[in-house]
Amino acid sequence: MSRIEAGPTGQLRIAPSMLSADFGDLANSVMVVDQETDWLHVDIMDGHFVPNLTIGPGVVAALRPHSDKFFDCHLMMTEPGKYLESFAKSGADGCTVHVEVGHTAELIAQMRELGLRVGLAANPDTPFSAVEPFLDSIDLLLLMTVFPGFGGQSFIAEVMDKVRQAHRVINERGLAVDIEVDGGIDTTTAPIAVDAGANVLVAGSAIFARPEPLVAAHDLREAASLSRA
Repeated sequence: MSRIEAGPTGQLRIAPSMLSADFGDLANSVMVVDQETDWLHVDIMDGHFVPNLTIGPGVVAALRPHSDKFFDCHLMMTEPGKYLESFAKSGADGCTVHVEVGHTAELIAQMRELGLRVGLAANPDTPFSAVEPFLDSIDLLLLMTVFPGFGGQSFIAEVMDKVRQAHRVINERGLAVDIEVDGGIDTTTAPIAVDAGANVLVAGSAIFARPEPLVAAHDLREAASLSRA
């Protein structure tokens, strides 16, 4: 299956999280924010790695005909290796696995073999040293700014030290790795994350819980863009 290109590394991207969208009308939710969307962030939870259950490959496949955006699938799963092929076949363009589940090198190799863009995530209390050895092998580093599992949580500002550290090391090594943040991202916290070095902003309730999601996504982009100016 041919993949949708993610675009140039380092470019500011707004990635609405489908976790906060209307699950009864996901296709329309995708289309409503299309003009202000760069990627679509799809949260996959297994009820084991995190205390919540969400969607699976079938929903990704159902959404695929409704959007030509890059599908950024975040696998909050204890055994993501069992499902990577299914997500690749369903229309995922990139998958992100958590360093905390282990077998990181094997999972990276599996994603490469499947033609997926490779992401690696770390929870707020996971040190940068856990992901640093893999920076040369990935395309995206997701630094969680909340503990994963549920939307609508408050931004953990202390994670910005880790974002700054990652940004410095990635630049020093000349690596083409995007830095993504997810959790509590809104017009107030987005500029803080961008100032620290993040370029991919995942936002759920700050977009889909607003009366006009498209306007909310535009406002988020404007706030983040002013910070990068």
